[in-house]
Amino acid sequence: MVADVHRELINAETTLLTVPMTDIALSGADYSGIHGDIVALLEHGRRAAARSVNALMTATYWEIGRRIVEFSQGGEGRATYGQALLERLSVDLTARFGRGFGVDNLELMRMFYQTYPPAAISGSLIRKSTPTGHPGNSESPIRNFDLDQLATTFQLSWTHYIHLMRRTRSVEERAFYEAEALRGGWSVRQLDRQISSQFHTRAMLSKNRPAMLKKAGKAEPGDLVTAEEAIKDPYVLEFLDLKDEYSESQLEEALVHRLEDFLLELGGDFTFVGRQRRLRIGESWFRVDLLFFHRRLRCLVIVDLKLTELNHADVGQMHMYCNYAREHWTLPGENPPVGLILCARTNAAVARYALEGLPNKVLAAEYHMVLPDEKLLADELARTRRAWEAQHRSEEGADGSDGQLS
Repeated sequence: MVADVHRELINAETTLLTVPMTDIALSGADYSGIHGDIVALLEHGRRAAARSVNALMTATYWEIGRRIVEFSQGGEGRATYGQALLERLSVDLTARFGRGFGVDNLELMRMFYQTYPPAAISGSLIRKSTPTGHPGNSESPIRNFDLDQLATTFQLSWTHYIHLMRRTRSVEERAFYEAEALRGGWSVRQLDRQISSQFHTRAMLSKNRPAMLKKAGKAEPGDLVTAEEAIKDPYVLEFLDLKDEYSESQLEEALVHRLEDFLLELGGDFTFVGRQRRLRIGESWFRVDLLFFHRRLRCLVIVDLKLTELNHADVGQMHMYCNYAREHWTLPGENPPVGLILCARTNAAVARYALEGLPNKVLAAEYHMVLPDEKLLADELARTRRAWEAQHRSEEGADGSDGQLS
């Protein structure tokens, strides 16, 4: 009898031990509370981290701008070679710290310091911190604060300040948008939309300005920026010298990967240069899917993939890429770049070269003769898409499937 009871207790204990933890009943209200609390904590922490990185980056760029301005004004004749200073700094800083230190970026840092001089921000810093110097010190108070302290006065992101400096036409207009962005917590998208709609002018002319300001503070669905998007801002990636990851769809990833292999398989003319190459034009960022160098033509070949039907905007964008590449990526002695637009529609595939703008018809004819036939590229694109879709359908129910072509 005792043995039977002992055996039952052992069996019951074994049964309890084999019950998965996920099957243990939890109070819905209790779990909802702790889950919601942790989610809110993580979201708050991530947003705070993104703001901290942006604030320190902005403070650093202000200090760089200060040093550039003070060096240029520090001696007779120095202002005459200010551009030479930027160009040399650009080369040396890029070699040491990676991207983000082009001449245009250094000019922005100089402009930032000139737009927000010490006199405009020292008062804010003095109110937030205790000066370390003696009261009688004639040195500017700004020199008494480190980057952490300086960052407290720049409450908008670096991208906000770029839009404020480049897109406003007066000090009053810039101050208006800056104040409203701070008051309403505007994202860069909101700020950009309000500047484009001339909100400042409309607000000044409005008979009911408070109501207009209140309405402008409401964010649209596309205005919100997640912590992940804030960290992956191209300016932040450049500042931290992080790898520039790009989130592609599985189909786009498969097509780009196959096109890269296919062009390299055509012979020794194509040399791979880069993938998802990023470029900035004004305040806008763009990427080209693939970048090759054609040895026989001695030119860059820019490949851009579209998953929609080809339209005039795609062609115009490619010409913009080619113009940018000719100015910034082409080396002396090389021919002008050529663009290849590939459109992978469901019912058809289209390939088109952008050859307009070449210096002469002979060169254009040579490009047409040497480059792969457009129909051949379109056929390969369509074949790759069909193969991917068939494989994706067959693996749709499999665990761990990523839908990639082998």
